[in-house]
Amino acid sequence: MAMEGTVQRIEVSAEPQHIYEVALDLEAYPEWTNAVKEVEILEEDEHGRPLRVEFRADAMIKEINYTLVYSYEMDNGFSWTAEPGDDITAMDGSYEFNELEDGSTEVLYALRVDPAFTVPGFLRRQAEKQIVSSALRGLKKRAEGS
Repeated sequence: MAMEGTVQRIEVSAEPQHIYEVALDLEAYPEWTNAVKEVEILEEDEHGRPLRVEFRADAMIKEINYTLVYSYEMDNGFSWTAEPGDDITAMDGSYEFNELEDGSTEVLYALRVDPAFTVPGFLRRQAEKQIVSSALRGLKKRAEGS
């Protein structure tokens, strides 16, 4: 994860495996995260996990389309990288799910986005922070409610 990105944490009252499953249910993202409008899984691995996924999202400045490639090399989460496209030059992110002593889970979300259109650095960082905090709140609500 690049140093310039945004990293935030939240505690969720659910087991790591459950939160992992909620976070990996990408097609449900439009139900619990405001920015994501549409998700299409293009390719899955032998375990049925998404490998390549196309998103349509509201990026506040404009609606964007991007394709993410997922990696499952982490022991306690997963990561993704965007394929360069018309709207995104680069995007790297990850979720980590760390079980806490009380049975809840600390969720760590890291994100770095380089849009293909001009956005002042301060606004880009603010957008990253808003995307991450909104996604964490939505994930918490979804995981604790299901």
